[in-house]
Amino acid sequence: MRPGIHPELRSVVFRDRAANVSFLTRSTADSTRTVEWEDGHTYPVVDVEISSASHPFYTGTSRVVDTAGRVERFERRYGRTAPAQR
Repeated sequence: MRPGIHPELRSVVFRDRAANVSFLTRSTADSTRTVEWEDGHTYPVVDVEISSASHPFYTGTSRVVDTAGRVERFERRYGRTAPAQR
């Protein structure tokens, strides 16, 4: 690896505002805002729109999308193809 071309890896707090959850991890992300963490140290904070705490897949609140209406609309618009003859 060439020296001096890689971004600095540092401890960063990611904050999910939707779920009111924060977690400390290492990242190359940079921020001008800081937050005091539970250990008394100050870390840069990056606000994220969604995390595993608020994502529907991880929280179990995902909804099944009804695609039958889309398929029927496609078939009406473009017609159903005839089954293959042998």
